[in-house]
Amino acid sequence: MRVIISGGGTGGHIFPAISIAEELKRQDPKIEILFVGANNRMEMEKVPQAGYNIVGLPISGFERSLSFKNMRTIKNIFQSLSRAKKIIKDFHPNIAVGVGGYASGPMLFAAQRTGIPTLIQEQNSYAGLTNKILGKRVQKVCVAYDNMTKFFKPERIVFTGNPVRPAIQNINCTRAQSEAFFDLDSTKKTILVVGGSLGARTINQSIATSLEEFAKAGVQVIWQTGKLFFAQAQEMAKNYENIKVFDFIKNMDLAFTAADVIVSRAGAGTISELCIVGKPCIFVPSPNVTEDHQTHNALALVNKQAALLVKDGEAREKLCTTTLNLLNNEKQMTELAQNIKTLAIPNAAERIVNEIFGLVQKQFA
Repeated sequence: MRVIISGGGTGGHIFPAISIAEELKRQDPKIEILFVGANNRMEMEKVPQAGYNIVGLPISGFERSLSFKNMRTIKNIFQSLSRAKKIIKDFHPNIAVGVGGYASGPMLFAAQRTGIPTLIQEQNSYAGLTNKILGKRVQKVCVAYDNMTKFFKPERIVFTGNPVRPAIQNINCTRAQSEAFFDLDSTKKTILVVGGSLGARTINQSIATSLEEFAKAGVQVIWQTGKLFFAQAQEMAKNYENIKVFDFIKNMDLAFTAADVIVSRAGAGTISELCIVGKPCIFVPSPNVTEDHQTHNALALVNKQAALLVKDGEAREKLCTTTLNLLNNEKQMTELAQNIKTLAIPNAAERIVNEIFGLVQKQFA
């Protein structure tokens, strides 16, 4: 059996794709998997690191304003379609899976034109443009949120959830281990601040202006800044023993275990992990994403009393106060933790792979 997995551009697309590949291999070690990404995007680095082959398409997005670059983008689309057809001819896939992002468009379109079954995974509560277009012709759409019939035909939707990294799905470290790792005081409460692997400017600036307030409140902060803000944050926090600054945290299982409250952006993959972690969360959705989908993601939890939301434009004034108020409200912390845990779907990758195998089996029925 041969499977093409296409898409990428962000970790929110790539890591679920790798999780799907790993589950495919777990269920059928002989399966052949080929990733198709966009040249010069992060999947071209991350996928080989995970041990899989990937080929790139010369695809990119359109500029939102009038630009001559859009002429080049149109040319790249046609080149990508031609390249996608050749990939299908050479690889002979039984199915093509799209996870969102530029490359999945021409790849799945080419597969559909040649009669190959297609499936897409939509991570967000607001479908991306590529998936909305592809969704008109795919056999199955795997989703992680309710009310997706406004984007896709109901008979094609399967609720599977978003795949989560095994290290997060199976956390087995203790609070004592995590506190020792981060050199924390076990008698104090801890806030974990994460803005994604690249950091989040608004969150970083909000935390930076609140260091004295956190110190006065007697709480600790594990602060992942991203590379761009790291040196500045280190300098600002050097006189505060309660602030632990990192440019990137590799051992997120330890960070999640140490946290009493988590402050984060609202990417779909992050939310899926935090549902499994089951801690009180405050989301600060990024405004710099298509269709404001992070706000939609966060509201899906807020409306179920499973998280709090602070708007990006209000974070500098409200984030610190909201976080400290939550830490001092044990009843609310317990309610948020219990409610977000009920939304966890730990076997999402298995559900998606079952749909993939089902479509392939229909092909030979």
